[in-house]
Amino acid sequence: MDTETMSSKPTSPYVIHGIAELHERVGTSLGTSRWVAIDQEMVTTFAELSGDRQWIHVDPERAKKGLFGGTVAHGFFTLSLSTWLLDDIFSIKDVAAIINYGLNRVRFPAPLLVGSRICMHVALAEVGEITGGVQVVYHLEFEIDGQPKPCCVADLVFRYYT
Repeated sequence: MDTETMSSKPTSPYVIHGIAELHERVGTSLGTSRWVAIDQEMVTTFAELSGDRQWIHVDPERAKKGLFGGTVAHGFFTLSLSTWLLDDIFSIKDVAAIINYGLNRVRFPAPLLVGSRICMHVALAEVGEITGGVQVVYHLEFEIDGQPKPCCVADLVFRYYT
């Protein structure tokens, strides 16, 4: 992955201080990440790491003749960018621990062609009390530059402990 693949990071992410500020942000947009160019090296590396070496991801010549006219990124590759891109938008301070708890819903409505650029939009969907902290659901939408449908829509669940 070369330096052209990752566009420069936007201004410093804003800071959410503690559980009270999370509650205040429920139902609001938290922002949008930088644009990230998806290249074949990234997709091939993910294929090697995940063991998913299907030709639609790793064989550009064969994929040209396929359904999408080129190679496409794995849906789970796109999803794997979520925590990295969250750091573009905001950080949480004044909590003792942050745990990635899982996902409630994930869909891949459109193919992400290699060579495309994506960004991630984040909204704070809900905050619920748990023992020792809160469980937070972030609604994520991965926009493809110039395309009408997102390549990934997901509800990401984190737990923050005080």
